[in-house]
Amino acid sequence: MGSAPTVRPARVEDVAQMARVIVRCWQETYRGLMTDEVLDDPGLLVARERFWSAALTDERYRENRAAVAVRDGELVGVAMSGPPLEAAPEWTRQLYVLYVLAADHGTGAGPALLEAVVDPEESVALWVADPNPRAQAFYRKHGFVADGAVQVEGGVREIRMVRGTSHGR
Repeated sequence: MGSAPTVRPARVEDVAQMARVIVRCWQETYRGLMTDEVLDDPGLLVARERFWSAALTDERYRENRAAVAVRDGELVGVAMSGPPLEAAPEWTRQLYVLYVLAADHGTGAGPALLEAVVDPEESVALWVADPNPRAQAFYRKHGFVADGAVQVEGGVREIRMVRGTSHGR
């Protein structure tokens, strides 16, 4: 596998690789949960590039924190957090994105990305696909608990998981 991944803040020049990682992770993770039509859409990569370009440059997203995991010069993971999207939430931050290529699961990239975009002193919430036992177990291991909230986004059932500030690190 080569060297262990390192995590650093995302940069504009990472956008194309970030989009590729996200699309590949979606294909690895959501096949069977999302339609093949969505996952195999040739426009998906371009749409993700546009998204990440805006996320890293648009003033509206200045409070977001984005990080990438890099191994042997290649991006293998992406994470981003920002202000909560829900009205009047009980948490101060929301984890929007955390993906690591399947080949790099277990390398420490996931925990390092989480730590890079979410301060341990912040209360945080996230939405995770359900079923997605691996991701849910990862978040439980890092102090998150399902709070009972459920939504369907793009045809995918998601559960909300939250973590308070005193999650016993």
